[in-house]
Amino acid sequence: MYAWSRAFYGSIFQALSSNIIFFLIARTIMGIGAGGMNTIPFIIYADLYTNLRKRAKVIGYATASFSAAAIIGPLIGGWIVDTFSWHWVFYINVPIALVSILSVQIFFKEPKKISTVEKIDYLGAAIMIISLVTLLIGIQMIETASLSLVSSLIVISLILLIVLFKVEEKAADPIIPNRLFRNGPLVVDFVLFSLLWGAFVAFNIYIPMWAQGLLGLSALIGGVTQIPGSITNFLGSVVGPAMQPGLGKYRTIALGTLAFIISFGIMALAGISIPLWIILIAGAFEGFGLGLSFNILQISVQQDAEKRDIPIATSFAYLLRILSQTFMSSIYGVILNNALNKGVAESHGEVTIEALNKLSDSQSAGDLPKNLLPLMKQIMYGGLHNIMLVALVLLAIALVFNIGIQLKVKKK
Repeated sequence: MYAWSRAFYGSIFQALSSNIIFFLIARTIMGIGAGGMNTIPFIIYADLYTNLRKRAKVIGYATASFSAAAIIGPLIGGWIVDTFSWHWVFYINVPIALVSILSVQIFFKEPKKISTVEKIDYLGAAIMIISLVTLLIGIQMIETASLSLVSSLIVISLILLIVLFKVEEKAADPIIPNRLFRNGPLVVDFVLFSLLWGAFVAFNIYIPMWAQGLLGLSALIGGVTQIPGSITNFLGSVVGPAMQPGLGKYRTIALGTLAFIISFGIMALAGISIPLWIILIAGAFEGFGLGLSFNILQISVQQDAEKRDIPIATSFAYLLRILSQTFMSSIYGVILNNALNKGVAESHGEVTIEALNKLSDSQSAGDLPKNLLPLMKQIMYGGLHNIMLVALVLLAIALVFNIGIQLKVKKK
């Protein structure tokens, strides 16, 4: 309820925003709620469904419903913005939040539990927040700030994390128990989550740019490149739990990783003039890999954690996914900018960064010099191609790591 209420107020405040500062504050409030809404349901599933097969099915259905919303949401959002204004994209969340809050109040009966918390770990929470904020600021500044400043922020963050581990060893009820990192199978789950989600974000962000900048398609069609993935994500979410009993969790995750590799392999081998339908096929493989891997890994985290650690392990896995996506998004941004800057320098003044920025907008791209379009597309292609290669390397590492774990388990 706390998470939903934060999302409720955050949506209202965003809709009422009159400047960017107010909007960012409102976005932060909504982010607090969204963090809870993305983790608490999975904790509830673990509490309600102790049978792993039933829990896997429930999580599959939940993820599938999210995939369906991911297909419908952008289309409705675009229509709302075109018909009304961007404010209504946030106003529409208000009745949805109210219905959800009422539904939980009426239908979800949480059993009363006696709290065993000895003392809230305020010190650990404060150190973790400062460390993560410092790390995120450092990551976000990779493209704009000096190397020394970025390095300093990241080092400070790492030092604070070391301090956090020391503090958590002495805390009566630590916010992140150190025993999580002494649990080998659980650490494997965390590593796989981080690698897969670090690669996934490349498709999510840069394939629409590929469609718009290289193929000259509209922003709407750029968004359409994500729809096949949402559909097959639905499929992967449903069939994954059915496949796991026969294949085992690591083989099922490996199958999802292979689907990822096929997707990014297609894009890494693609030329500038790749047809849209091939991009859509790549998106379908990406979505299937995502749906298959997420459900199995989510169940695996809860299965590998001690019963008392299921809530924090579930939340920490979500945090790692967010950090991995944030970090790799910045790395991909650096890769793209380096390619663009190199291309601009080699063009001897014929092409500018401003012109390249217009290339991914179908409306402004029409104003660019026709004779320079092939060169500009080649420059952008170099950056996007390198991003696909880096994501492919992450997936290869994830697959090799997965196979290594399988061999280790067999020896035991």
